[in-house]
Amino acid sequence: MHTTLRKNARKSASIAGLTAVLLVAAACTSKSAVTGSGSSAPGATSSNGLAAEDLNNSGTPVKGGTLHMLGVGDVDYMDPNISYYSGGYLALRLWSRQLVTYPAVAGKATTDVPDLATQLPTVANGGISKDGLTYKFTIRTGAKWNTTPARQVTGDDFVRGMKRVCNPAQPFGGMPDFQTLIAGLDAYCSGYAKVDPKSASAMADYQNSHDIAGVSVDPSDPQTVVFKLTHAASYFVAMLALPAFSPAPKEYDQYVPASAELAQHTISDGPYEITKYNPAHEIDFDRNPAWDPSTDPVRKAYVDKVVVNETGDQTAIQQQLQANTPAADMEFDTFPPVSQVTQLLNAKDPNFYLGPTFSSNPYIVFNTVSPNNDGALGKVAVRKAISEALNRANLIQDDNGPIVSPPLTHVLPAGISGTQSNTGLDLYKNDPAQAKKDLAAAGYSKGLTLKFLYRPASSLSAKIFTTVQQDLSQAGITVQGVAVPNADFYTKYLQVPDVAKKGTWDVSLAGWGPDWYGNAAVSFFAPLFYGKDGAAFPPNGSDFGFYDNPKVDSLVDQATAEQDESKANALWIQADKLVMEDAAFFPITAPNQPTYHAKHVHNTVFIPTFQQIDPANVWLTSS
Repeated sequence: MHTTLRKNARKSASIAGLTAVLLVAAACTSKSAVTGSGSSAPGATSSNGLAAEDLNNSGTPVKGGTLHMLGVGDVDYMDPNISYYSGGYLALRLWSRQLVTYPAVAGKATTDVPDLATQLPTVANGGISKDGLTYKFTIRTGAKWNTTPARQVTGDDFVRGMKRVCNPAQPFGGMPDFQTLIAGLDAYCSGYAKVDPKSASAMADYQNSHDIAGVSVDPSDPQTVVFKLTHAASYFVAMLALPAFSPAPKEYDQYVPASAELAQHTISDGPYEITKYNPAHEIDFDRNPAWDPSTDPVRKAYVDKVVVNETGDQTAIQQQLQANTPAADMEFDTFPPVSQVTQLLNAKDPNFYLGPTFSSNPYIVFNTVSPNNDGALGKVAVRKAISEALNRANLIQDDNGPIVSPPLTHVLPAGISGTQSNTGLDLYKNDPAQAKKDLAAAGYSKGLTLKFLYRPASSLSAKIFTTVQQDLSQAGITVQGVAVPNADFYTKYLQVPDVAKKGTWDVSLAGWGPDWYGNAAVSFFAPLFYGKDGAAFPPNGSDFGFYDNPKVDSLVDQATAEQDESKANALWIQADKLVMEDAAFFPITAPNQPTYHAKHVHNTVFIPTFQQIDPANVWLTSS
């Protein structure tokens, strides 16, 4: 997933999933629990020097009040089936529900729990077939849409939601995770791609006249959804925490998915409903009268209202939160400025927390289809030379040093099955003199001029741009900035193929988090590096640089089909090595995410897939 990054994007991730520190694209987990620092004492530190999570949840929860969240940018899409960005996931937590999600429980924030589903399926309870190919989920009775009158969420709504994910207007960015895993989905999506992307009625007609073989309603129970897979996948339940697997009400047939029109006509099945959405300015959430707390074991929804102001400045927001200014409670898509993180850490500020992300965030992506410099970035030798000229240590210092941002030298971060030690795969030592020689050997003795796409509203993004510019200059490479607003970074640039192919940018920053946790290597490789048939190319995937190596594709195919996890991990390690040998991207860090909140905000549990505290479970006091 990007993590602001889009999670994704996407989230993230993560994005899918880059604001203060780049938020992470899409992603989510199975059984690998996040333990944080291992301490619940406000302001404490753990043995590794990280600030402990401020649970601040002693005493009786307080109901009521307005939670004011301050940010500098917007969600990617106000559409649960399409959003693939940690900022989008954060907003969705308030008004949209999935079959499976993550609880706001310290130490268990990456452990799957039932949400709309009555229970997690197992072979023992009959929810999973013995061959691992069929899964059944029953929806909680009483979970309702805020329609007039309120209406039960049904199995048909889940089928409709799945039919929307690969729409031709704006498909979900993590499609490579499951497009060939769910039986019949690939064929359904191939047909859907031919439908007019500007016609809501044409898309609705296609959805209503075509079925996905592997997604259906149990004929004996309209509240039970049945998934059939093409091969067994132990991570399938964890995958369903992705917002893409959200139900969609029939009213959504009237709108183009992910459109501005739909964003003004959302229908909620969560504790809050959107009463105002002014893109890039403000989102207001009020209590959803159709929501029954007895049907929602995850969201306590203590506050009456949530107001998101998206027009802030990162430094000013931090000042307001530290001063406990009225109408300043929590961050939305921003974080403490990079310049203040070390100070907050050393001060053991009880309202500051470093949350684990299991992400690669940020990383530098190379646009292999850019026509600039006679297509230089399409050549492995050129990308290797650039990688040699980059100084990871300098980039990590931009991000508050190795305690906050430990180095990452390959694809998979720690906490994801199939990873390896940094010492085992660190191919590019900083050597600008060698980089200059290698660049000349590749045919570029006069150097290169590269366009760097970045977000000046993010202090980290701006600092990294300057550092890259300085580092590459030592190898005869000139770097020019292409500064864009946060809200446009993914949706108008990285996700638009023509922008890359026109050479609007050559290198950029992105970030990625897993779409789930533990056995989640596929959620890195499939969306970011799987070029087979263009599967991971934007807008369907998040391979923003259009990297493609058939050998990597083959390893991904083998690893996803392998039922023995140890054998699959060996294949992921091979794929990781090959991606790095191709210099497909330049990883920097698997960071810990700094967050901050005002002192009157309580029960502040960090959720890695949101890259933020869970707003659906905090309560407010007067002091």
